[in-house]
Amino acid sequence: MKKVLFTLVIALSAVTASFAQDASAGDFKFKEETWDFGTIPQGTPVKHQFTFSNTGKTPIVISNVQASCGCTTPTWPKEPILPGKSETIEVQYNAANAGGFNKSITITSNAATATKMLYIKGTVEAAPKDQTTPEKQPSMLNTTPKN
Repeated sequence: MKKVLFTLVIALSAVTASFAQDASAGDFKFKEETWDFGTIPQGTPVKHQFTFSNTGKTPIVISNVQASCGCTTPTWPKEPILPGKSETIEVQYNAANAGGFNKSITITSNAATATKMLYIKGTVEAAPKDQTTPEKQPSMLNTTPKN
């Protein structure tokens, strides 16, 4: 019985240790994780730079940054971010459709928090409709020949 209990304790310790985070691993500290663009005009792309620093003891390498839709384009540093250094992830939103929006940006890296989420939101104000109407011009196709 003691051997079974001892084996069980060792197995549980190994499983627990495998899930523990490395305290020396790099980690993100963002200035903000959500950006509100407020009200923006339709058809005008907007950008925001999310500033972060590496608060860990090892370099962070960002392997991918994925937006939740094609209307959002992220740009991120491809080089390792050294401990104590700051960088930015730039996000551009294409305000093509009128109405409210909430988009997420997923960062994948070797940091202690391997997956990090950022968010953008706002309201796209519809472009004003053109109030001028062109004068009707006689159509050459609808004319009948005169005798």
